[in-house]
Amino acid sequence: MLWSLTKIIAFVLLVTALTYGGTQLMEVDGGTTVDVAGQEFTLSPLEMVFALVALVVAVWLGLKLMALLVATFKFLNGDETAISRYFDRNRERKGYEALSEGMMALASGEGHLAMTKAARADKYLKQPQLTNLLTAQAAEMTGDRKTAEETYKKLLADDKTRFVGVRGIMKQKLAEGDTDTAMALAQKAFALKPKHEETQDVLLRLQAEKSDWEGARKTLGAKLKSGSLPRDVHKRRDAVLALSQARDILDEGKTIEAREAAIEANRLSPDLIPAAIMAARGYIGEGNARYATRVLTKAWNAQPHPDIAAAFAEIVPDETPDARIKRFTTLTKATADNPETKMLMAELQISAEDFPAAKRALGDLVEKQPTARVLTLMAAIERGEGADDSVVRGWLTKALTAPRGPQWICDKCQHIHATWAPTCGNCGAFDTLAWKTPPISEVAMPAGTEMLPLIVGRAADAALPSTQVVEEAEIVAGEPPK
Repeated sequence: MLWSLTKIIAFVLLVTALTYGGTQLMEVDGGTTVDVAGQEFTLSPLEMVFALVALVVAVWLGLKLMALLVATFKFLNGDETAISRYFDRNRERKGYEALSEGMMALASGEGHLAMTKAARADKYLKQPQLTNLLTAQAAEMTGDRKTAEETYKKLLADDKTRFVGVRGIMKQKLAEGDTDTAMALAQKAFALKPKHEETQDVLLRLQAEKSDWEGARKTLGAKLKSGSLPRDVHKRRDAVLALSQARDILDEGKTIEAREAAIEANRLSPDLIPAAIMAARGYIGEGNARYATRVLTKAWNAQPHPDIAAAFAEIVPDETPDARIKRFTTLTKATADNPETKMLMAELQISAEDFPAAKRALGDLVEKQPTARVLTLMAAIERGEGADDSVVRGWLTKALTAPRGPQWICDKCQHIHATWAPTCGNCGAFDTLAWKTPPISEVAMPAGTEMLPLIVGRAADAALPSTQVVEEAEIVAGEPPK
């Protein structure tokens, strides 16, 4: 409507300007005498302007007539399409002009104008493979999803435009949240263009969301072959998929197959913590403590994590506290300065009831990195040393508002997870969870960082809600270590 109003105003201004110009020319004195074939014609200034316009029109018509005569001459000499090409050139010119204007309107965000130009271009060009795409994209911009989908479906009829049509409908289904249909369309688009990077990424994400790990590994292999994924990244992500596949197999009760899949995942990426833990437990189930120790030590050296320590404790579940401290020394000797190592050794010393050694093991963490776990450990140490209840409660009170330390955090959306997962539960991104300190400190400790149960060797009780830090701390403070 705004465009129509603009055109009306422009027309009125043009007519006003021409009228004013004609009035001024009529008031000008003088004129021009033209001698044609012995006859003289005297023209006023206004008549001269009309004559000039008439001359320009006559020349233009003459050129058009000459071009038509040339086309007719060619037709008479056997070129059967000469005359039709003459008229088609004009139509094509108008069509490509409309197409160009429509693309510019689309780029500038004028969806309705782009649809109008697309319809005009289709009228003159009769090339739907060009105009349908413009129409579909313009319809999407204006929010007309029905027209967009119908237009994309038209593109499916032509082999040259089938991929564009499938991709367009796939993106619409993704926007609508219909992931089942979107995944089927992504597979179709992938079959048409296996090297298309965006299609590979969409299909991989959907397969991961649907737990189609086998299909996801094939898609990941295609990304490697097409050169869109570095080999080291491929190995890491393939390990994530293999681990996820192992978990599903384990849920089905196939322990042997799950063990083999976990070992494969660990082989592909030794620093993937969940894979190392699952592989180690597989070795423990086989009675192969040596391999389990090797796997966990390698993972710990890459990234110390409390779940690794818990799995390491399972290798020899019935050892004495002193024997456990000695065995854990082999695990932690390469990372003695790591905060996780210091907290682990403090927990082990508490289980051995050597509270001064536990305090020494914490070192300067209380001053430099006073996380909730560190402060809870200090409460347990004070209780073990016989400190007054008010001292213990003071440490527990500090733990309430202290940072919770490293968590599983999505690198893409910064969402925090209590446990590791192959995909982010918030944004759906694949392989983006990393063990690091969150940007916001008010986060509860993950279940893997609960103090002592597996390290000490006692059976763990049912996990408490991760936000109840006080209750966890009171358990530690109220029950003296044995």
